[in-house]
Amino acid sequence: MTVAVTSYVAGRWQDPAGDRVALLDAVTSAPVAEIGTAPIDLAPVIDHARSVGGPALRELTFHERALALKHLALHLNGRRDAFYALSAWTGATRRDSLIDVDGGIGVLFTYASKGRRELPNTGVLVDGPAEKLGRGGQFVGQHIYTPRRGIALQINAFNFPVWGMLEKLGPAFLAGVPTVVKPASQTSYLTQAVVAEIIASGLLPEGSLQLVAGGSRGLLDLLDEQDTVAFTGSAATAAALRTHPRVLAGVRFSSEADSLNFSVLGADIAAGSVEFDLYVRQLVTEMTAKAGQKCTAIRRALVPEPLVPAVIDAVQARIRDKVRVGNPAAPEVTMGALVGLAQRDEVRKSLNALAGAARMVVGDPDRFDLVDADPRRGAFLPPILLHAADSARSEPHEVEVFGPVSTVIGYRDTAHAVELAARGRGSLVGSLVSADPDVVRELVLGVAPWHGRLLVLDQESAPESTGHGSPLPTLVHGGPGRAGDGEELGGIRGMKHYLQRTAIQGSPRAVSAITGTWVTGAPRTTGGVHPFRKSLAELRIGDAVVAGPRVITLDDIEAFAELSGDTFYAHMDQAAAAANPFFDGRVAHGYFVVSLAAGLFVSPEPGPVLANVGLNNLVFTTPVYPGDALTVALTAKAISPRVDSDWGDVTWDAVITNQNEAVVATYDVLTSVAKTWPVAPAE
Repeated sequence: MTVAVTSYVAGRWQDPAGDRVALLDAVTSAPVAEIGTAPIDLAPVIDHARSVGGPALRELTFHERALALKHLALHLNGRRDAFYALSAWTGATRRDSLIDVDGGIGVLFTYASKGRRELPNTGVLVDGPAEKLGRGGQFVGQHIYTPRRGIALQINAFNFPVWGMLEKLGPAFLAGVPTVVKPASQTSYLTQAVVAEIIASGLLPEGSLQLVAGGSRGLLDLLDEQDTVAFTGSAATAAALRTHPRVLAGVRFSSEADSLNFSVLGADIAAGSVEFDLYVRQLVTEMTAKAGQKCTAIRRALVPEPLVPAVIDAVQARIRDKVRVGNPAAPEVTMGALVGLAQRDEVRKSLNALAGAARMVVGDPDRFDLVDADPRRGAFLPPILLHAADSARSEPHEVEVFGPVSTVIGYRDTAHAVELAARGRGSLVGSLVSADPDVVRELVLGVAPWHGRLLVLDQESAPESTGHGSPLPTLVHGGPGRAGDGEELGGIRGMKHYLQRTAIQGSPRAVSAITGTWVTGAPRTTGGVHPFRKSLAELRIGDAVVAGPRVITLDDIEAFAELSGDTFYAHMDQAAAAANPFFDGRVAHGYFVVSLAAGLFVSPEPGPVLANVGLNNLVFTTPVYPGDALTVALTAKAISPRVDSDWGDVTWDAVITNQNEAVVATYDVLTSVAKTWPVAPAE
């Protein structure tokens, strides 16, 4: 019995369109699913996303979207076993499935956490401080991010049917942009199973996620300048999509494509050392995980020429001892099949293309042991290590073998290693194993312009390292040049790809109204109830207290020095302070000034302000001398209630001035404030 890969379009499931083709189990070649070959009508898909999904998402704040991602991740986490079972059809071992399934769910958890910790509970993201554009301060500029009013179309590769989808869904959803998923046909049944679980859960607003399975003709034809395309696949297909008329007309496009990733063994490493063993273990792991079908796998192993034989021998020994190829269901198997017979044939073709430049030194595609599987029906290959004796040959730096294959290339010195790494013309990731900081610095700075991510591995980082081939949601996944010249993930950076940054100009009052953030020069509300006596339900942007003046004495300075232990000469020695080019004599401690300001503006009785959690952007601008009189103005700058707590975050703008109205210090005070006061008793 086979599974029909259906599409989820405009709120309903739709059967495969046109003729159906069978999708085969990578291990047995038995039919497991069928998919339509004809493209479906995309007009309802795009209309539903724009008219239903987009408005529903934009009604939610960043925090509400982040919380939905958290609940979704928890939901999917409880259904992993069902996904693992389908993942085995792709030839994946349990470890491979963890990378794909758990890795994708982990991305959702990360974006859920970062969204609530790093973003405001609003629908507008302020980018940087306001810029003063006029002399009097009544004309200012501010950059903001808002959700684009189109769709996020993701076109994914076969090798990560879960992670590939979720790593794009997470930042797009958090940004407030609806997603349309176009999975690769070969593994689409697994993508569809995850989407079906997401839809059934009801955790995401209708229209925020749709699935288009099957034919892809006309996929970009209806897009416009508000839409975003994120593509993962071959460089050739990426190049074709980049020249599509709609992309040329303004559709935002990014790609993650071919990548001849390198890993270099530092010239300082000796055979048999801890770092040497780390290098070999990592190389074998990257050759065998997902049967080498990873865009981040190591394709070029750059090794000091004298160590090439030792590396080859060590890789051969480790593969012999640790790697068992065969049916992923067999407990002893550590490497499964490629995704299908066609992909196995493609790897063989690429090996032939490399034959004149590199010889096989480990593994033989025609003779290898296989556990519990038929080599005629399963898409199996052994791990294969090639050796390119002539590092100048172009083929090892141009032909990507998308399978369990890597090529050892010897280098003369570190400069030569940098040159060889750059010949990949842009890669997603590179790694280097070295214990010498000078070698590390030369290599990293040399190869960084050609790589999106660089891993430095040594015995200190190894216990916690996630490895060469593991993209992390907190860091950029992408690379320049051949790798697609795009970026995905990268924490909040990845989310901004789906937002529009706009510069707004106007009065402080107008800018504050747009952003929901108080800007210097905007109206303040003083008098009446102290703002520290107001709960979040009562507090408003611009609520302020102005307190002071307080005269600073020499006794104050000496008492603070005694209490804090800070006896820096500028505070304690009149002659030395006067000789300093910044001061005219003894000055007050900056931190005393900040502490004094808190004493001026605080309302000390128990109330809605639960805690002071930090200061941001503290700058001291004018020295404070004995006899100066200080005043502080504290203004509610930003208010962000937490969706899952009884309190929220309030940022206060603090400005300290002296008797001459010169600004002494500016900073933001961060507090946690109760939503209501008195706090309602727990039920």
